[in-house]
Amino acid sequence: MLSANLKKESARTLKYRHPWIFSGAIKSIKGTPKSGESLEVSSEEGEILGYGSYSPKSKIAIRMWSFSEKEKLDEELIRKRITDAVSFRLKSDLFKKSDCCRLIFAEADGIPGLIVDKFADYLVCQFLFAGVEFWKAAIVAILNDIVPNKGIYERSDVEIREKEGLPLLTGVLSGSEPPDLLEINEGTIKYHIDIKNGHKTGFYLDQGINRLRVALHAKDAEVLDCFTYTGGFSIAAIKGGASKVTSVDSSAPAIEALRKNVELNGLDVAKCELVEAKVAEQLRKYRDQARQFDLIILDPPKFIYDRAHLEQATRAYKDINLLAIKLLRKNGILASFSCSQPMTEELFQKMVSYAAVDANKSVQILEKLNQSPDHPIALNFPESAYLKGLICRVF
Repeated sequence: MLSANLKKESARTLKYRHPWIFSGAIKSIKGTPKSGESLEVSSEEGEILGYGSYSPKSKIAIRMWSFSEKEKLDEELIRKRITDAVSFRLKSDLFKKSDCCRLIFAEADGIPGLIVDKFADYLVCQFLFAGVEFWKAAIVAILNDIVPNKGIYERSDVEIREKEGLPLLTGVLSGSEPPDLLEINEGTIKYHIDIKNGHKTGFYLDQGINRLRVALHAKDAEVLDCFTYTGGFSIAAIKGGASKVTSVDSSAPAIEALRKNVELNGLDVAKCELVEAKVAEQLRKYRDQARQFDLIILDPPKFIYDRAHLEQATRAYKDINLLAIKLLRKNGILASFSCSQPMTEELFQKMVSYAAVDANKSVQILEKLNQSPDHPIALNFPESAYLKGLICRVF
């Protein structure tokens, strides 16, 4: 069998079960593995440590699927991992009131690089790394066996695949093509989503719980929802009793999608002010107009992809948080988020505190938030913790 022998220190580290092995940790490779092929991974002394997938073009040369000699990487193991992940979600009461859910969350579910989201009767997959690309046909067949669906659609159009030497791909993998707009429900809220062209896999499932938490502060409030996209937080705020919601996004199609989603839910369009603009510029405009709000939501896209740009991204986060804090009335609520994984929870909190100091305001944290439970955080893979949020009182 193809195998990789690790350097001494790297083998010790692997016993903590982090699934990534960088190329510099490998002492030698036996055989000539192709991209995505399975490798037996061992220590210098010959102890078998587990099995992983090989990626010759990536800095992360091996992604581990198992940490035991007894768990070989084959179709049987893949079926077990997929079945375990999917069964937990579909049987849990956490997700019974919605027809959308993340079924598989990559390394956090022991399946490196595989994302599977369920939207009504369709599944959307991302094959992010060489290993799951290698097993793609088997994975699609397994999903069809265990999850009833009308079709499985691929959204592997993400830049990270290029680091694996893989092409960007989209399209139908099985069944029928999803409609241009698919109606889903998240609890009592309905959305039209675009699986084929929308952000990520078509919708931000990771904020599901947080939309409900933030909406608890919306009653009778004048709300500003920044980076609104198709309006998840805006609609939740209206349903939570907001007197008015101003929604800002730089994308005209996103703003139009929000308007349609408000109508889809039978809500009062007159309560919505839809603004197509860059958020930082619009916040400065509101500052200059001395406009104020009771609740401001900041849910920006990822500002940072690696630690090399962390300082620059932190300044960008601080800038919008500083402006938002200044726009809040006394006892106003700031709900601020970051989905940038290198931005740690500690650094994020410090950034908001520095923004508060510069705004000359006192701020209390009322609640700390992270991603919804269908995006579980694996203790052996801290990178799976990426979304962090704060609900704060500003006074």
